[in-house]
Amino acid sequence: MRAHRTMTSASFFAGIRAPDSPKRRLGIAALVYVACTIAFLSLAARQTLTDHTPFNHYALLADAWLHGRQDLANGAPGYAQGNDFAVYGGKTYISFPPFPAVLMLPFVALAGSAENFRDGQFILWLAGLAPAFLFLVFEKLRRPDASGVARSKRSETENIVLTVLFALGTVYCFTAVQGTVWFAAQAVGTSVFALYVLFALDAASPFVAGLLLACAFMTRPPMLLAGLLFALEAVRVHARDGLPTEGTFLERIQSTWTRLDKPKVIRAYALFAVPILCAFAIQSLMNHARFDTWDPTVGHQYLTVIWAARMKKWGLFGIHYLSKNLGAMLTILPWLPPRPTPPGASPFVINEHGLALWFTTPLYLWIFWPRRRTGTAWVYAVVAVCAGLIAFQDLLYQNSGWRQFGYRFSNDYAVLLFVLLAVGDRTMGWLFRTAAAWSIAWNVFGAVSFDRRGYDQFYFREGSQTVLYQPD
Repeated sequence: MRAHRTMTSASFFAGIRAPDSPKRRLGIAALVYVACTIAFLSLAARQTLTDHTPFNHYALLADAWLHGRQDLANGAPGYAQGNDFAVYGGKTYISFPPFPAVLMLPFVALAGSAENFRDGQFILWLAGLAPAFLFLVFEKLRRPDASGVARSKRSETENIVLTVLFALGTVYCFTAVQGTVWFAAQAVGTSVFALYVLFALDAASPFVAGLLLACAFMTRPPMLLAGLLFALEAVRVHARDGLPTEGTFLERIQSTWTRLDKPKVIRAYALFAVPILCAFAIQSLMNHARFDTWDPTVGHQYLTVIWAARMKKWGLFGIHYLSKNLGAMLTILPWLPPRPTPPGASPFVINEHGLALWFTTPLYLWIFWPRRRTGTAWVYAVVAVCAGLIAFQDLLYQNSGWRQFGYRFSNDYAVLLFVLLAVGDRTMGWLFRTAAAWSIAWNVFGAVSFDRRGYDQFYFREGSQTVLYQPD
């Protein structure tokens, strides 16, 4: 028996040491999860580990389900300050998409109540999954596909570096350590979305990919637009002799249609769609029970917030919000103190609409300068379009993401942006390394300072959400 265990152990470690083996990839992904979890636990506030968060909406929703209700029996708890609860027909509801509450459900049951469950700590244990799954995505792109083409030329070491940069050098870092409802949704959604991308590439597992995208939709609805990734990958995989590379755009579409194995594509689409349609049905049933509508997108319209009037006037999504959200996404910089600097003033102040995306993560600028290689144009274009669709949807939302350290809605498509960095194949030279160090420094600062005691002097907060730039 001891000899058998020794041989099994030796076989396991031999598998991990073998280059490009599945065991090695999974082993490194597991180490990424452990390292990132330790980092996030270290960066989090102590009370996030020891107490429930003041905005534990998902735990409250899970607790309501355990009592056979959709509404909160006693209304919004006092410690939540009435923040982002939907009121309809005299009852109080949680209108956030429910998948994170599904994950919390068994643990809330074990704890006995939402208040006894440490929802922030729960999210911290989950947050390391997104970088781990993203590493597996990078490695899949590095392996040759069915046509024998490797879509990424990155080495294993470079993929590990990109994974660390995603975890610590983007706004995912400060998002992961908050634990409150808004940030919990993005930590869960990003993790599920990274796993979806892994299964959507090559369209190898249509049902699993659809299930994962359904879970992402029921966490962060704009992520549904990335269904285009699976749809076009299915076309690529099931086109006989591959996609055409010659002729005009219209001629290539016609040639692709001729080459397409249509029965296989239809079957893949059907398997992919089933779990997504089930998610729509579940959300519709919930909304019919709560808000007397079968529309699966209704809910946040009933939030009792001070800016409810703008939602009533302009809607939950609309072009009206685009310019303001673009400003928050691309133009907000730290405010410098006036000259002469007052005694005791902080060296800079951050507006809680969040710092510009390129400022917190200048690595994203490399996306606009990829190397052109045979075999990468398709995946680069498809991933870029998916990221653009999600980004545009977020830019039409009635909220810029306030309150935040950086533009947190970028978490909805950050996985795709890092896929572009991997496929883009630009050398990680001194300029890239400088940008990487800048990204980690700022985002780690955001993780340890945002909404944290002792750092208030670094943040400007104004409740009307109308002030984006430093007043004259």
